[in-house]
Amino acid sequence: MARFSRIEVFTTMKKIGMVPLFYHSDIELGKKVLKACYDGGARIMEFTARGDFAFEVFAELNKYAIKELPDMIMGVGSITDAGAASLFAQMGANFVVTPSLREDIAIVCNRRKLLWSPGSGSLTEINRAEELGCELIKLFPGSTYGPGFVKAIKGPQPWTNIMPTGGVSTDESNLRAWFDAGVTCVGMGSKLISKEILAQKDFGGLQKKVAATLEIITKIRK
Repeated sequence: MARFSRIEVFTTMKKIGMVPLFYHSDIELGKKVLKACYDGGARIMEFTARGDFAFEVFAELNKYAIKELPDMIMGVGSITDAGAASLFAQMGANFVVTPSLREDIAIVCNRRKLLWSPGSGSLTEINRAEELGCELIKLFPGSTYGPGFVKAIKGPQPWTNIMPTGGVSTDESNLRAWFDAGVTCVGMGSKLISKEILAQKDFGGLQKKVAATLEIITKIRK
């Protein structure tokens, strides 16, 4: 069962402005990544469930977060069907992110009052997701659409909350373009938690990178 309500999850996403994305099959490495992000100021993490037995890895990381990182909100991404959404909900996932709009996943998450964020790439999909109760739209892949798409959507629909994922980097110019366009927060994967950082196990460097990125986002918003 989720520890955080969907309102708490959305509020944290909006306040922090960044959702780190991460997957690795090594549980101990995952714990160190979580700790580094937490110490850097992140309070939310999307575990992208892309590998075999990913639910077992997520369960252990979520148990670790509950015990050692009490304010860390753990959610799951790359969910493609209702069965997987239900399984991770039983593992304590606090939110569910999907690569595409799936109404079966919306039903499962709404039943459990979990925040769900579907990948959407058209105004029609965005409107349908909002009709199904979606609070935060995932713009995916963000690099394909760009900040201009967000600005165009926010014109007639200023109430729409958008989180681009893919095509978001830690560079100030990139972040400024997205936030100036009106995004609520950004999802950031390999540009933040890079293969080099994982290979070198540079968790101190990751902590500094997270802190620096959050500082940039705060400056841009002001």
